[in-house]
Amino acid sequence: MENTASGDAPESWLLDLIRRTHLIHRLLVPMGFLLATLARVPIRVRLPKAMPAASAVLTKRSRAGDILWAVFVIALTAYVVWRVVAYVRTGVTLDEVGHVFVLGLITLLRVLLLIAIASVIWVPLGVLIGLRPALAEKVQPLAQFLAAFPANLLFPVFVIVIVRFHLNPDIWLSPLIVLGTQWYILFNVIAGATAYPNDYKEAAKNFRIRGWQWWRQAMLPGIFPYYVTGAITASGGAWNASIVSEFVQWGDTKLQAHGLGAYIAQTTAAGDFPKIILGIAMMSLFVTLFNRLLWRPMYTFAESRLRLD
Repeated sequence: MENTASGDAPESWLLDLIRRTHLIHRLLVPMGFLLATLARVPIRVRLPKAMPAASAVLTKRSRAGDILWAVFVIALTAYVVWRVVAYVRTGVTLDEVGHVFVLGLITLLRVLLLIAIASVIWVPLGVLIGLRPALAEKVQPLAQFLAAFPANLLFPVFVIVIVRFHLNPDIWLSPLIVLGTQWYILFNVIAGATAYPNDYKEAAKNFRIRGWQWWRQAMLPGIFPYYVTGAITASGGAWNASIVSEFVQWGDTKLQAHGLGAYIAQTTAAGDFPKIILGIAMMSLFVTLFNRLLWRPMYTFAESRLRLD
């Protein structure tokens, strides 16, 4: 609950149009009167008396259902893992598995580095935009559009530049991974800065909290839950984008960066199904562990310690 109002009140051209149109007003007034009359009609519903033993029975059934569901999920997971291992062993050696694991580490490092770079760029800009409601109203739809824009349309430009200047594909193909996913960080940070309580802004101004102290003690804790949401989405999109970003082909020109995404793309083009399954399973393992070990603790911390509502 805020005790001070923000400087700029939100506006809606559609709401203003409805309020100023007399015809719409005349049509809505009778409908509103009818709905208000229906809302005052008494409706009597007889509820059955709660039995003391019923809640205990329902609790036991719920626990039994949870246990059965957990057993089913574990059994299904074990069966899928067994089938994947049995199928992969028909065309893949143990050395190949180790090689794919190393490729997964390379892609993991690439995703972490690019998410960190995107965060350093877009978090400050997102906060500055979000604290200006008029500017945020224009920039946020643009960021959402850029997030939905097919980034692979720009791949030929990168291929031409890399080939023309003889650049290293391991470095210069990497930005393609976050080309379309970085915008999730931007518009989530803008949303967090826009929703930041005005009381906290006034308190920081009254206590003359400025500079790095303002970022560390006021703004970053306030937008952290929003940032984590955007970073999780951007990270998941980056893993998917690595398949088409680490192995790029335009005409007869092929560029390849070392990584798990390039491995999946190459084996898919070759039709080597055991290696395709191995690559997909390895990427699923990395994404699952990445979410469990990094994003899940960060999200829990943000929800439990840094919520402003």
